[in-house]
Amino acid sequence: MHRWSLFAPALLGITLLVVGWQLLVMLFDLPRYILPGPERVAMTLWANRVLLLHHGMITLVEIMVGFCLGVLLGVMTALALIIMPTLRRTLLPLLLITQAIPVFALAPILMLWFGYGMLSKIIMAMLIIYFPVTSNSYDGLRQTPQEWLDLSTTMGATSLRRLWYIRIPAALPSFASGLRMAATAAPIGAVIGEWVGSSAGLGYLMLQANGRMQTDLMFAALVVLVIFAVAFYFLVDGLCRRLLPWQPDRRHNDD
Repeated sequence: MHRWSLFAPALLGITLLVVGWQLLVMLFDLPRYILPGPERVAMTLWANRVLLLHHGMITLVEIMVGFCLGVLLGVMTALALIIMPTLRRTLLPLLLITQAIPVFALAPILMLWFGYGMLSKIIMAMLIIYFPVTSNSYDGLRQTPQEWLDLSTTMGATSLRRLWYIRIPAALPSFASGLRMAATAAPIGAVIGEWVGSSAGLGYLMLQANGRMQTDLMFAALVVLVIFAVAFYFLVDGLCRRLLPWQPDRRHNDD
C-alpha cells in the first residue's frame, strides 16, 4: 500500500499528460507531421523497438561513462581545493570562467578534437556534470562545522584524519545533492554532442527523423530518452539514500 502511494501521483501525472496530449491533437486536428498522437507514437515505438534500442544503448553508455568520469573528476577537484589553498585561489576563478561558456559552444570543438565517435559525447556529458559535482562537494567540505574541526585539533588529529573522518562524512549530503543534479544533466550533454555530430545515438536518430519529417519517430526517440533520464535519476537517488549516511528517509518525508 505504501509503495502504491509513492507511485500513484506520478502515474496520475503521466495519465493527465497523455490525455491532454490526445485532446490537443483531436481538438485542433493537428496533422501527424506537426504533432502525432500518443497512440501513433506508441505504435512507432513498438514498430521501431530494435532501432530505438540500438541507438538508446549507445546514448545510455555515453551517459553512464560520462557520469562516472565527471563525478570522479569533480570529487578530486573538490578535495584538491580544500587541501591546497594556493590551488584554490587559482582554480576557483577558472572554474567560474568555464561555466560562463555555453556547453553547446564547446561541442563543435570537441568534435574537432576527438572526432564523431563516442569519446566526444562522453566528454561532453562529463563536462556538463563536472561543475555541479565539484561545487556541491566543495561546499560540503568547506561548510563542515568549525567546532568539530576545533575539537579534532584539540585531540591531536592530523589534517588527513580530519579530512577523512570529519570533513568527508559531513560533506556527504551535499555530495548526494551534486550527484542528483549530475544525473539530470548527464543526458543533456550526451544528446547535445549527438546533435552536433555523430553517427549513432538517440540524438542522431532524432535529427535524422526530423530531416525526413518522421515526427512520430522523433517523439518515440524522445520518449526513450525521457525514460532513460528518469530511470537514471531514480537509480542515483536510490543509491544515495541506501549507501550514503545522513540521507533523509523517503518514508519520513511522506509522513
